[in-house]
Amino acid sequence: MNRKVSILGVPMDLGQGRRGVDMGPSAMRYANAKERLEKLGFEVKDLGDIPVPSIEERTSNELNLKCLDEVVEVNQVLADRVSEIVAGGSFPLILGGDHSIAIGTIAGVARHYKRLGVIWFDAHGDLNTGETSPSGNIHGMSLAVSLGIGHERLTGIGGYAPKIKPENVVIIGVRELDEGEKHLIREIGLKVYTMHEVNRLGMTKVMEEAISHVTQGTDGVHLSLDLDGLDPHDAPGVGTPVIGGLTYRESHLAMEMLAEADIITSAEFVEVNPILDHSNKTAKVAVALMGSLFGEKLL
Repeated sequence: MNRKVSILGVPMDLGQGRRGVDMGPSAMRYANAKERLEKLGFEVKDLGDIPVPSIEERTSNELNLKCLDEVVEVNQVLADRVSEIVAGGSFPLILGGDHSIAIGTIAGVARHYKRLGVIWFDAHGDLNTGETSPSGNIHGMSLAVSLGIGHERLTGIGGYAPKIKPENVVIIGVRELDEGEKHLIREIGLKVYTMHEVNRLGMTKVMEEAISHVTQGTDGVHLSLDLDGLDPHDAPGVGTPVIGGLTYRESHLAMEMLAEADIITSAEFVEVNPILDHSNKTAKVAVALMGSLFGEKLL
């Protein structure tokens, strides 16, 4: 793994419906994200936060795409900043913010890879469009957008589309899907490990298969980790919790196996909401998972 790491915060709460996730980057910094990686021998720079319009300033629209103008604006800036980080020879570690920021992160990273693989840890598919979304919240559309599916103002962020291909993506931990997402998964043949597969196969097997899948013909792998992929018992501070998720140890095992495989070239940790949390527990979990991803071991 690249020994130079650049941390960039995106305090975005415009892509979802519950306040507080804009404080996620601060919560993870307070949980010593930078210091944790420095102790592992990484050279870490914290580049601060990308400015995000306040929710009170958002514009209305009639497209079932809430805060479309603002989400496009922030993700375009994010794409450019992430691209600069990669071009500068550093590993982009992005702190969210809601999961709509994956649109910009992947747009920036994919400029530098011909076939980018993606591992998507999430309780949800994030495969909706304005036509299929029950809520209009863009954080539930970010993976679809990255695949080139959705409104052209979103898919066109970064100046090209699609950013990734279905055959290079794996979703892990899913346990809540809308009907439109189920249809799209079947239509494009997306590789998905629901909690049924995790329970039936075990996390070791799931990760072995996932790692094999995203490294077939790819030249880089992005990790997009939504903290609601974990069970609410272990990560209570998220906006859209779903019971029956990945355990703390399963999640660490996944990160440890990714570290051993040495395939991750960029990462984002999103949807930490301190307002809904208990003593910053979820941010601490996020930072602990970062430690495992970057090679932290007990012995």
